[in-house]
Amino acid sequence: MDRLDPQTAPDQSPAPLLHGGQGAVAGVPTTDASFDPWSYRDDADVTGANLVGYHVEATDGGIGKIDSTSHEVNSSCLVVDTGPWIFGKKVLLPAGVVNHVDHDEQKVYVDRSKDQIKDAPEYEEGGHSDPAYRDKLGGYYGETYGLPGLGVPPGRLM
Repeated sequence: MDRLDPQTAPDQSPAPLLHGGQGAVAGVPTTDASFDPWSYRDDADVTGANLVGYHVEATDGGIGKIDSTSHEVNSSCLVVDTGPWIFGKKVLLPAGVVNHVDHDEQKVYVDRSKDQIKDAPEYEEGGHSDPAYRDKLGGYYGETYGLPGLGVPPGRLM
């Protein structure tokens, strides 16, 4: 007889773990409390790359093209021109939301949905260097980073 995992609802099978069993669940951002919104992940394949002009893909589709980037230590981010998606507005994405980069396809994949990006604090020109704006934006993306009750539907975390 198979043993049931008490963390899994009776009608669900356990979700596979990613990242070498470090607790990340497929399709759900990690709940690692050390999330740093302003630094690229080590495995994102961004080091030394010029990402201007790359297309940006949210978890549910494209959101635009990268207009500018910052690779400053503890202040890295992308400015994305959303074109017609949000009526030509720009959005600032902290580096920590970049999941990976496909240099052959010139695409940057982020681990947020279009709605999460659209609902983020409005882009402010030069805002990435303003501590109050950085705190507000970094806090927003930190709260939507897969923490229970803060942006992940119930039952998505195991």
